[in-house]
Amino acid sequence: MIEDDLRAAFARHEPLTPPTGPLRAAIDRLATRRRRRRQRWRAGGAALALLGVLGIGVPLFTPDRSGPPQAAELLGESGRPAPTGAVTILLLGIDSQTSRPPLADSVLLVHIPADRSRPYLVSLPRDLKVRIPGRGTDKLNTAFPFGAGLERPDLTKGYELTRRTVAELTGAGVESGFVLTFSALRTLTDAVDGVPVCLPQGVRSVHTGRLFPAGCQRLDGAASVDLLRQRRGLAQGSQDRDHNARLFAAGLVRQVREQGVLTDPVRLSKLLGAIGPDLAAASDGVTMLDLMRLVPTLRSVDPVGLSLPISEPTGRDQYLHADPALAPEFLTALREDRLGEWAARHPERVDPAG
Repeated sequence: MIEDDLRAAFARHEPLTPPTGPLRAAIDRLATRRRRRRQRWRAGGAALALLGVLGIGVPLFTPDRSGPPQAAELLGESGRPAPTGAVTILLLGIDSQTSRPPLADSVLLVHIPADRSRPYLVSLPRDLKVRIPGRGTDKLNTAFPFGAGLERPDLTKGYELTRRTVAELTGAGVESGFVLTFSALRTLTDAVDGVPVCLPQGVRSVHTGRLFPAGCQRLDGAASVDLLRQRRGLAQGSQDRDHNARLFAAGLVRQVREQGVLTDPVRLSKLLGAIGPDLAAASDGVTMLDLMRLVPTLRSVDPVGLSLPISEPTGRDQYLHADPALAPEFLTALREDRLGEWAARHPERVDPAG
């Protein structure tokens, strides 16, 4: 009797049941969007790592906003298309603890070619003789304190004058830029449980006496900052330091990939909150979300390291000078998005940072 009543009840209500086709289609659309979002985020994690060392950063505060981005903001959809054409980003590493006002100890361009083959890391020597708009001629690293000011330095103003100096030097457009202090770098390195670095030669710290042996090793935050500060005692001085910085950047990319730190939006948001006060960003139309949408289109995220060719120092000249034979060709290749061709013609100048 009960079974008959149940069958009758189901029969009466069956016509009221909505069709399952539209519901299943909606579920499938939602699952597809989430799967694509996860894929973009995995690639974006490598981008954040690449933009996180020596200026590799995340725009935690800009002239018109402050505070770390929320997880939903980092993962959210946007109607803006990914940037097209070549994109060049200026990255500045600032040692705010040992120099007052802070100098830009590391000046790095990340060039992403239009063919999206792979990124190029281009070091510009800190001691390079350049014209600084409104300040005459001086070393490249002094553009930052000239712009930031002596009292209560403004990181974004220091970045802006350095950007103008670099743009005039290279003739290349700079779509976005980041400033990272060594304090933030230490926090970032510890957050990913250290960074593996393979050094071509041993380095003795003039600050702590620590020996970094030639070969592969894992560095914690304090050791990383110690290494990246070293230039005295190195055969090529600041050029060797720039080389070590590129090796460190590649190691950070690999470590973040392996750990998946930046694929966890909650953990990422906490990390950004911790390093926020030591980081600044500026954008000339290309935002971090734009960059994250761009990175999944890269065929490889492993960077190739290059440096602006310079002449051998002579006498006691305190400046470095661009090589009159090679630098013009190199800068033309940068402006015309032909760094891959230049590297193929000058393999001895290539420093695969991987």
